[in-house]
Amino acid sequence: MTLFPTQEIGSLPKATPEEIERWSARVHLPAPAPGPSLADSRSRFNLAFLHAAGLDIVYDGEAHRIEMAEHPYRSIGGAEFVGHVRSFDNKYFRKAAIRSPPTLRAPYHSDEFRFVRSVQAEPAEGLKVPVTGPYTLAEWAFNDHFLSRQPDRYRREGRERAQRELVVALARDVLRPTIADLVRLGARQIQIDEPALGTHPHEAGLAVEGFEESVRGLDAEFAMHLCFSNYKLLLPAILEARSCREWLWEFANRDVPGHDAYRILGELREYGDRRRVGAGVLDVHRDEVETVAQVADRIARASRHLGDPSRLRVNPDCGLRTRSWDVIWAKLRNMVAGAAQARRAVEGS
Repeated sequence: MTLFPTQEIGSLPKATPEEIERWSARVHLPAPAPGPSLADSRSRFNLAFLHAAGLDIVYDGEAHRIEMAEHPYRSIGGAEFVGHVRSFDNKYFRKAAIRSPPTLRAPYHSDEFRFVRSVQAEPAEGLKVPVTGPYTLAEWAFNDHFLSRQPDRYRREGRERAQRELVVALARDVLRPTIADLVRLGARQIQIDEPALGTHPHEAGLAVEGFEESVRGLDAEFAMHLCFSNYKLLLPAILEARSCREWLWEFANRDVPGHDAYRILGELREYGDRRRVGAGVLDVHRDEVETVAQVADRIARASRHLGDPSRLRVNPDCGLRTRSWDVIWAKLRNMVAGAAQARRAVEGS
């Protein structure tokens, strides 16, 4: 793969049939093939859209999923939905309560991966499947079952034991068989999302335990996506995730004049961490489109702090689902062009 490969790492908006038709014509995509469901049409469109934008590593924008926590819990026994909660802005999801030990009814990403493989022209190596991690699934649910078993449930120690039991159970009995089936179907790159860790950095060790339990004995390349976090507070505990081959971190959201957000990558070098880094160069919460020069500068700084350009991949901070398709297209095109500019600068030197 070329230097500074570009990738999309999160969800895209749920396109309407009219948007699919309009954008397919605008960026000269193949005529959208009729599918048995709107989700299938969105999946086809998202893949073609991302390829047309020039990205190297893609998925289908999570077109078949409702929301990153609610979608898995629909396939988890022992969980009961108790109502809607707001995640941010006007986005809501149904929150689950764990009433009994969690069990997996059926792997919940296998059908979508089969579909993506069936319409993806590129090899499977160009796909990276995102999966919500066990720590976030536990944090975004009510832990009724394991908490009720703790005699000191009203004390911090009891709550922490209950949380660990839930994380490990989800990792062992839900995530691992789900991921194992993806590997069986040919998934080679799997991204485990842990956005909840940013609000509880002192539990980095627990997130690491859940990550390792989720992938134990499985043969694939695993990445961990952490967004909107103070990464300094996660170091060095997060580095104990030995099965992780790539860090996917957010930077552009707080890269402002006078504050080089990418400087934290120098600490990876100081700790001797030699893994790949997917560096966020697009702010997913703003409509302002980053310029090609701005993207190239961010890549150059990230490379300099990391100390090895070959270890750097380039991506938005997180999913782009809250932006319009016009903004998404402009941002991704400039990201690809910025990566090309940064690549030429390195190769020329």
